[in-house]
Amino acid sequence: MTIDSPTFESNIVKMLIIISVITVVGNYVGYGISPIEAAPGMLLIAVIGFVSLLLGRHLSLQFPAFAYATIIGFVLSLPFSPVQDIVLSLTDPVQFLATTTPILAYAGLSIGLQVTSMKQMSWKIVVVAICAFTGTFIGSALVAQAILSYQGII
Repeated sequence: MTIDSPTFESNIVKMLIIISVITVVGNYVGYGISPIEAAPGMLLIAVIGFVSLLLGRHLSLQFPAFAYATIIGFVLSLPFSPVQDIVLSLTDPVQFLATTTPILAYAGLSIGLQVTSMKQMSWKIVVVAICAFTGTFIGSALVAQAILSYQGII
């Protein structure tokens, strides 16, 4: 299956449905929020995800799909957006951590399917991963230190 095949969209929809269902169930189990209450917000999030994947595929800009999703979500929830109240009221019942579990599981499965290509990179991937993790940790610590110091908390 290539990215231009007609099954690409159907696979996106299947993936978004599975992630949405797992998220709504996790939202209920972890936070006690009714699936009926969270379903409209999860549907909106899935639609934004679908649109962003299509934009990433069809626009000539070199943005990844998550950048489009971020921009769409940001614009829809801006204070002067006419749909801000609707978007925020729909997505409020969907807890952020409930969305991370299925997405991280899907990412883990995707990486697991590419073990053979990772073997070809050998030890080099370990060095890159250590540098990325270290840089992210130090960067996060510096930002946290600066903000907490500025606020007088530490």
